[in-house]
Amino acid sequence: MGLLSCSISETITPSLLFFLFSFIGFGTATFNVTTLAFDEGYNPLFGDGNLVRSPDGHSVRLLLDVYTGSGFISSRMYQHGFFSAKIKLPSDYTAGIVVAFYTSNGDVFEKNHDELDIEFLGNIESKPWRFQTNVYGNGSTNRGREERYNLWFDPSKEFHRYSILWTAKNIIFYVDEVPIREVVRNDAMGGDYPSKPMSLYATIWDASSWATNGGKYKVNYEYAPFTSEFKDLVLDGCAIDPIQKFPNSPACSETDTWLESRDYAIITPKSRSAMRRFRQRYMYYSYCYDNVRYPITPPECAVDSNEKQRFRNTGRLRFGGSHRKQARMERARRKRRSRAASVSDDQTDM
Repeated sequence: MGLLSCSISETITPSLLFFLFSFIGFGTATFNVTTLAFDEGYNPLFGDGNLVRSPDGHSVRLLLDVYTGSGFISSRMYQHGFFSAKIKLPSDYTAGIVVAFYTSNGDVFEKNHDELDIEFLGNIESKPWRFQTNVYGNGSTNRGREERYNLWFDPSKEFHRYSILWTAKNIIFYVDEVPIREVVRNDAMGGDYPSKPMSLYATIWDASSWATNGGKYKVNYEYAPFTSEFKDLVLDGCAIDPIQKFPNSPACSETDTWLESRDYAIITPKSRSAMRRFRQRYMYYSYCYDNVRYPITPPECAVDSNEKQRFRNTGRLRFGGSHRKQARMERARRKRRSRAASVSDDQTDM
């Protein structure tokens, strides 16, 4: 990354981002979506004691403490869909923390899983949250397709909607109603384009090894518990049994047609212009311009000459990889905590 780009991404503050936002004109219409109560579409995934439902059942808090993180998963798997939630992130010192909102089928297709990620990366106090998006298809975890961004607001102060649209034709990532990234399927991608049914996941966990400045800053549990909040949950798509109906069933054709006609599936000229402005101002890394990792540009990349010039010399960032690996890390961490607690109890009994 060029020196100017590094300086901007390191020193820009939430208040300055808000100031800039007021001149950018991202305004877009609110999506027409139907929200679900937690129990209508989701189940706890891990850290049950750190998953707290609201009294009305329409929102949920995920906590990370010294013992465990937490997460939830959709009750069904989906062959394409629109996955969305309003999320508020932890505040103050959040270095080493990752809050993830993503789709995956790693529990079913262990050797050739698909995955679509929105991952929020914590930071030291007074430094803003950052986030990244990623796409994996058919187990292609050695070919990460990361992009990283700043935000034009403080995501720990209020709720904002984050969404993933996945169709047979394209993938769109949204912040509020602003499209920030589109991946258009083409034949050259082959199996790297996600094609198998996926579940929706949301998690908070300790990613001290890489999340903040490449692992320089770790989670500080003096600030625990760290709390992320989710509400106005949306699951639009074709719920399917991944084993019985994949891949030769036409069961989802009508739902796919409906999904592709929805307002969130159509990038208007106005919203495409908003996406271009967002990427010009707030994207600080894209794999499409990382010649260190990819001397040959990946086939789905639509190279923009201005972006290419701005992102020359990239290739110095550290990434966490697929959530299948991260799930193993979380399980190992919980086992270490459990063993330490057991040893402490034994010593107390002595």
